[in-house]
Amino acid sequence: MTADPEHSVVQGELAELRRRLDVAYARVEGGLALLSHRTEETAKELAELSARLTALEHARWPLPSVAVVTALGALAVAVWQALGH
Repeated sequence: MTADPEHSVVQGELAELRRRLDVAYARVEGGLALLSHRTEETAKELAELSARLTALEHARWPLPSVAVVTALGALAVAVWQALGH
């Protein structure tokens, strides 16, 4: 049985294609892992920002309350000035 040179060339080309496919697959897997990690980090940051925004919304004074406090302050100043002080 003689070794067919064309057969060994085909096997070499197949091995090269298989290697390239493995490298490409590893690149795709690495890219997907990176995207997955970034998505998780973004989701965590979004949750933290949402919690901070909720805390800020609860800590702020509603506009009608600010208007009432301002009106009471203006009334107090007007009464104080009217009494001649």
